[in-house]
Amino acid sequence: MGRCIRAQRHGGSLIFASHKTHKVAPARFRTLDFAERQGYIKGVVKDIIHDPGRGAPLAKVVFRDAYRFKQRIEYFVAVEGMYTGQYVYAGAKASLSVGNILPVNLLPEGTIISNCESKLGDRGSFARASGSSSVIIGHSDDGKKTRIRLPSGTRKTVLGSCRAMIGVCAGGQRTDKPLLKAANAWHKYKAKRNHWPRVRGVAMNPVEHPHGGGNHQHIGHSSTVRRDTPRGRKVGLIAARRTGLIRGTRKIIQKED
Repeated sequence: MGRCIRAQRHGGSLIFASHKTHKVAPARFRTLDFAERQGYIKGVVKDIIHDPGRGAPLAKVVFRDAYRFKQRIEYFVAVEGMYTGQYVYAGAKASLSVGNILPVNLLPEGTIISNCESKLGDRGSFARASGSSSVIIGHSDDGKKTRIRLPSGTRKTVLGSCRAMIGVCAGGQRTDKPLLKAANAWHKYKAKRNHWPRVRGVAMNPVEHPHGGGNHQHIGHSSTVRRDTPRGRKVGLIAARRTGLIRGTRKIIQKED
């Protein structure tokens, strides 16, 4: 019986929880209301700010409250080209321009979007990382479903009334500059959570990891494991359908009519 491995310690422990002390705010759309469903509402970008632990900058957008004499401050993931003082419009009748928020079934095919909702009213789920974006592939005939291509390349069908922001998430050039030294990586992950530095399993002792031990650093057995493997053994390629490099290209055979 070995020691409790790292993957098990990540379960209920607060040591590995996300660092939220210096976070600005959750980046979400407005709560879906009558104004967005039937028309549009105008907001103004007051500031573009850095959110510690997040690659993309946040846009501080101020809307007038539809029911009370007050202002509502919302924080969106900023898109490239957004600037302070810009007017952004959210709603079904908003115009097709960068920074506006519309239902996906009103966007033409090929539109580049970000921060797309997966379920109606969840206020943004897909393509939220810096430099990421999704693309509208097509719509169903009745407009109730829309097909989008996610940053991973996966195609997904969402409800046509789900909202998305037009444009590419800002901060895409963040990875162009290398970290160069370990101290920079330390500060990067200090803002995120405790998961750096990460010791390799083959560098451990047999008691600490299934890949540990041996006269040379090698696993010694297949790194793929079953889905129902015990918790202390469940490391490596879990329930992998296939392994290795994907070679060649996909051949599409067109059927003759």
